[in-house]
Amino acid sequence: QVQLVESGGGLVQAGGSLRLSCVASGLTFSRYHMAWFRQAPGKEREFVAAVSRITGNTYYADSVKGRFTISRANAKNTVSLQMNSLKPEDTAVYYCAAARDYSNISGFEPDYWGQGTQVTVSS
Repeated sequence: QVQLVESGGGLVQAGGSLRLSCVASGLTFSRYHMAWFRQAPGKEREFVAAVSRITGNTYYADSVKGRFTISRANAKNTVSLQMNSLKPEDTAVYYCAAARDYSNISGFEPDYWGQGTQVTVSS
């Protein structure tokens, strides 16, 4: 079965950095657009970043543009999210997602979700 397993979350001070990784199994990774979403307590899940399956084009939410970088390594079935200049408002559970059709990323309905990893940024 398909699994997306995130790692790299933790507690960091404001201004610090974290790198999240998501390893996929059970699917042909190169055929999927990959994305990161996040959900803070009491808030709806929101899009963070995505990387397309063929061109490797990247897309970011305005709130993270210039601070976060998404990348993928097809040979390792891995998508990563480098997060710099972290702010307390970045505190959330971060979810990895995979979709064959990019419209499913935009529509918050990817084919697969990971279980999430907690990121906490202290002020």
